[in-house]
Amino acid sequence: MKLDLYKFDTCPYCRRVLTYIEESGRTDITLHDTRKNEADRRYLIENGGKEQVPCLFIDGKPMYESLDIIEWLKAHPQE
Repeated sequence: MKLDLYKFDTCPYCRRVLTYIEESGRTDITLHDTRKNEADRRYLIENGGKEQVPCLFIDGKPMYESLDIIEWLKAHPQE
């Protein structure tokens, strides 16, 4: 499964997701900073339909909302 998290560091909702990722020890999520990388920002808009972060792409399908992302990650632990 391919997991890509689009975020930026000063977003409190992104911090919530990142804290969960750090505490859970997950290493299967690729991070993309939309404020530091214009290509990542464009990808998020073009493939997610909006610039909202955090956005977790699960095999190319976007999921928004920090609590939804955390719940999904809890339900799908790293293999």
